[in-house]
Parts: sequence; structure tokens; C-alpha cells
Amino acid sequence: MDSRLNGSARLMLVSDLDYTMVDHDDPRNTSLLRFNALWEAYYRHDSLLVFSTGRSPLSYKPLRNEKPLLTPDITIMSVGTEIIYGEGDAMLPDDGWQHYLNHNWDRNIVVEETTKFPQLTPQAEAEQRPHKVSFYVDKVEATEIMNVLSERLAKRGLDVKIIYSSGIALDVLPKGAGKGQALAYLLKKFKIDGKLPCNTIVCGDSGNDAELFTLPEVYGVMVDNAQEELLHWYAQNAKSNRRILRATERCAAGILQALGNFHLGPNVSPRDIKDFQKCKVNIFSPAYEVVKFYLFYEKWRRAEVEKSEQYMQNLRSIFHSLGVFVHPSGVELPLHQCIDAMARLYGDKQGNQFWTWVDRLTSAQIGCDTWLVKFYKWELNENERQCTLTTVLIKSQVEVPDTFTWLHMHQTWLDGFAIANAERWLF
Repeated sequence: MDSRLNGSARLMLVSDLDYTMVDHDDPRNTSLLRFNALWEAYYRHDSLLVFSTGRSPLSYKPLRNEKPLLTPDITIMSVGTEIIYGEGDAMLPDDGWQHYLNHNWDRNIVVEETTKFPQLTPQAEAEQRPHKVSFYVDKVEATEIMNVLSERLAKRGLDVKIIYSSGIALDVLPKGAGKGQALAYLLKKFKIDGKLPCNTIVCGDSGNDAELFTLPEVYGVMVDNAQEELLHWYAQNAKSNRRILRATERCAAGILQALGNFHLGPNVSPRDIKDFQKCKVNIFSPAYEVVKFYLFYEKWRRAEVEKSEQYMQNLRSIFHSLGVFVHPSGVELPLHQCIDAMARLYGDKQGNQFWTWVDRLTSAQIGCDTWLVKFYKWELNENERQCTLTTVLIKSQVEVPDTFTWLHMHQTWLDGFAIANAERWLF
């Protein structure tokens, strides 16, 4: 993160995952893929993506493997009791936050007292964390249990916070924990470092997201499918707050709606552009160029664009005639040969579950007109996922404004995501 941002982030977007960023009712992941394309094309280079989830690190991992989620810069997990920087092997917990939460907290006492309520059904072991004890409970009984449990724990010297969300989940946390408190802690750290984001927007759908909307100076969006307990909180506390939007779109589509509503930056996803040849965008960048190419590649193979030789001629004009593609298998191929192969594959994925997206896209200008672009290129083919670390060398065309020439492309497999039959991999 520090190597990508030299100063304050233009925007910090903080989003819950389940039924906010991720729509579990949409197997095509339409709005999530729209958000992905927008973020990588226009925001990744100077903004921060933060996931704030009730999931623990153990239950977060299978969601990452199931859905086409981007890699966040920071993840707030376990209902605000864990703050983690980076992803995968580079994940680094915020030890200062863990130390802060230890104040007047004793997990053993919480477990002891909660066992006295037979109505509480413990959640899976993966959801039980050092600063979070989690249960399922019927909505009718939840309020009374929360009141009695709070009194009992207070008498035993603990400062706790009990959060009820999604009409079924009850979490007992240290009083200083929670999604809102964790975000406030992060914003304070950024301010001390002189890197407070220019704007912050929070996004949620359930009761454990309510705290996020209480922070001063942040924008907020409650997606159209928000839970009853969050809507009740909104009606009681924030109905007149113009910095909070009740979206009319579900999940990630509601987030895109909010970006436009608050004028925080572009909100038209490249996935919503029907014809890249006719559409002129205000932002001309290597990131947009890469996102645009892979969206066309997907649409071509899904037969969602016209089968036109003109499209292929346009691609040949932006891929250098002597350009080389280093296939993840190690084989070197002329770029134009790869375009010819792509032309023959028109519609081969029509009617199939076939999606592509890029992640962790960064670009560095290495000459007056030349950029080195790095990203992870993902491909979902039915239930199989493949991913390559991709490096592209591109050069702006002086004679044709707002156009790049692709000079070189190099791909290597990401561990665990190689394709068995290497010949089936094109770009």
C-alpha cells in the first residue's frame, strides 16, 4: 500500500461483504464484476479498498475462492475485532488494535456467562475469535437476552458490546470493538501519519454495519436490500443526514450509485460500455486500457459483440507487429499470432459461465511515453479458476491520441491456479 500511494488516498471505500459487496442471490456476480472493472480502471492507483466483514479470517478465505472479489488494501474482520493489512502470505495484523481491545475483556468470563442462556446456539468454531464470541438466536428472544447478558457481564467487571444483525446473529465483543470503532482507529492512524484520505465512503446492509455510519465526515450508502435492523437504525438516527444514501440498487450496484450521488469519482463501469470504439472516456490511462482489452476479450468469446473483422483489425493495430507474448508455459509467441487465435475462438464460451477480471493493477511510467503495467488476470470457466501474474509493456501513440501500443506481454501462473491443458490458455 505504501509503495503505491505517495500521499493521502483520493478515496477510501469501506464495504461490508455479504449482501453488500457480494450478492449471494446472483450466480452471475453481475454487480460485483461491474464494481471490479470500475475500481481497477479508475481507482486502484490512488485509492484504498477496505473490506469490513463479520467473517473471521477462516470463513473469509472460502468466500474469496468462491466469488470474484478484488484484493483489498485492508481487511477489518470478525465484526471489527481484527484489522489486517495486505493479503495472502503478506497479511499483517495490527497488533496495536489487538492490545487496545484487551482492556476490560476476558473471553473466558463471556463464554461462562453465555452458557447460561440455552436459547443461544454457538456459531461454528471458525467464527469464534479472541475478541469475539458468536451465537445464533431467534429474533423474538434477542433483545431480552442482550439486556440481561449485558448486566451480568458488567457485574463481573467487563466492558462489552453486544451486536445483533441479519435477524439471527449475536456477537459479544469488547466495548471498544466494532466496525465503526475499527474504522475510527484507522482514520486516526492515517491522520497522525499525515495521510488522511480525501474522502471516505462506508457501505453496508445489516445491523453490525450501523456503527460505520456514525463516524463524522464520512459518506455512507445503505444498499437497497438492507436488513430491517439497519433500516430501523437509519429511521431513528440518520434519516436527515444528507451524507447517507439509501440506495435504490442492490449490493455493489448500490455502491456504484453512491459514488455518483456524492460526486466522489467515476461511477460508470467499463462493463456498462457497449462499444469501446464509439465511447470516449475522460480518463485515458494504462489501467483503463488493460481493463478494456480483457472486457472485450470476454465479450468476444461469449459472442456478446458482433463478429466483425474490423474488431480484429483494430486489435492488430494496437498490438505491435513485432510484439511478443510469453505464455505462462514459457513459450514465446508473436502477439499477432495470439490475436489470430482469438479471432478463431469467437463465441466458444457462448452460454457458459465464463468471466474475466483483473486485480491488483499497478502501472509505472518508465519513459516519456512508456508504461510497465502489472496485474493479476483471473479467468473463471464454469467452476474452474485460472490466474496469471501478468506484465505488459505499453507505449502511447503520438500520432493517434488516446491510444496505446502493446509491445510485450509476459504471464506466469499463480500457485494453485494453473490450467491443466496449457494450450487452452490464450491471454
